[in-house]
Amino acid sequence: MMDTNVNPLDDPNSEAAIAYAEERNDNIRVFVRTSTDYYIKNFNKIGASSRFTPTLNMMAGLFGPIWFGARGLWSWALPFLIIEALAFVQIARGLFGDLGADAMARITSIEGTLELRRQQLTAAVENGSDRVDAFRRAVEGLEQNIGGIREEAAALAAQGPQIAMIGVFLLLLIKAAQASVANWALEARFSDWVSDRTIRSGMPVSQIVFSAIFMVLIVMAAMLHYSVPGRFELLGDFPTDPDIRLTSIDWVENFFNWAVLNGDALFDAITFVIRLVLDALEIVFVSTPWIVIASLIILLTWLTAGARMAIYSAAFLSYMGLLGFWEKAMTTLALLGTAACLSILIGIPLGMFAARRPRFYAAIQPIMDFMQTMPAFVFMIPVIAFFGTGKPAAVVTTMIFGGTPVVRLTVLGLRGVPESVREAAISFGANKWYLLTRVDLPLASPSIRAGINQTIMLSLAMVVVASLIGAKGLGEDVLEALQYANVGQGILAGFAILFCAMILDRIVQGQRK
Repeated sequence: MMDTNVNPLDDPNSEAAIAYAEERNDNIRVFVRTSTDYYIKNFNKIGASSRFTPTLNMMAGLFGPIWFGARGLWSWALPFLIIEALAFVQIARGLFGDLGADAMARITSIEGTLELRRQQLTAAVENGSDRVDAFRRAVEGLEQNIGGIREEAAALAAQGPQIAMIGVFLLLLIKAAQASVANWALEARFSDWVSDRTIRSGMPVSQIVFSAIFMVLIVMAAMLHYSVPGRFELLGDFPTDPDIRLTSIDWVENFFNWAVLNGDALFDAITFVIRLVLDALEIVFVSTPWIVIASLIILLTWLTAGARMAIYSAAFLSYMGLLGFWEKAMTTLALLGTAACLSILIGIPLGMFAARRPRFYAAIQPIMDFMQTMPAFVFMIPVIAFFGTGKPAAVVTTMIFGGTPVVRLTVLGLRGVPESVREAAISFGANKWYLLTRVDLPLASPSIRAGINQTIMLSLAMVVVASLIGAKGLGEDVLEALQYANVGQGILAGFAILFCAMILDRIVQGQRK
């Protein structure tokens, strides 16, 4: 009986295998366009094994990064270019570079001091001063120092041939590596090209010229800079004019002055809303008796994350109370809660709006990237200019830093809802509100909860930074510990912040399965 599980391609003499081989060879010819027989032979050798198969490509070894760039293998060309440039720099430094230049510059600097000390010694001898011996020792010490540096410069200059040989060895090594991996890397690109014909194939003349000019310029610039340092000012210092910076500073300051003068109503309204939420949360967390707040937190943790986490929460709260951090911890939670609540109230609707509007999301993405990547100390400057110092400014700073994850993950969750599920709901007569509340949001809720969790955690990470602009709470203790090197206080307050984060994380995430 014939085995129906046998793949016809496993038999090299079968018609299917021959046809497949012919088709593959034709594709290789179209892809490489030059030296087709050579590449057919090596591609078939590489494709026959799932492991790395080294082959020898003399053109790739000879031209190195230029060949890889011309073939479109820029992920290989750039690392090879860096290593080759390093090798050529070592060769140029060893053969033509002034290796003792730095040492001679130090000698020139010391000689000026030596001349001054000699003049002082001569004057002291003529005047019969009692400091003659001191000046003489200073002169002798400087002369000995110069002699030692001259020996060091001579030793560095003698290392020229050795440095050049290291560069030659490194160059030969990288050339061998390029020749060995070239066909393997090109065959992987060919496999991608077979399924996606938009990938560039062949070696267009324009790509060869661009790759050659780019690589040669990079290597020549590196060689000139390191071989003759300081000779070409353009390679050492970026060409600029101090007036450009001063003018830019004036523009920025004028803009912020205009914004502060004309935006009082807006900033006062934002401050009023922040104060409203912050005062309410401070009444809840700070003014309410500790036993009530502790009981509510433990109960909430038990309902959302289970009895074990409730016990841990009770232990964490006891830690804060026994070490005197209770009021500051509650102040921190009020500040954090204000920033997190406002971020969530703004972020989730914004994410829901952007999820089905790709152009709008593409427009706000750079803004969110700016908010996440800009260091906190930088955007604290305009926040202080607009809101002054104090808790409202700390809340705004925290919102800027921690408000973007909830938007991103809300968009991610809603876009991840299967279209088949949405189409099924629509086919059964679901309107837009039902589709949003009963289909999209429930299915996207894990991602949205993760965004809320990330917003809370990033907001908590700003506790110490916010204390710099007048925010109270646990961040003050950590800041004082940093200022006065009080290790114990800083560590204990840091653990209190950590425990606040763990409690909030468990309450938000609940029992994930």
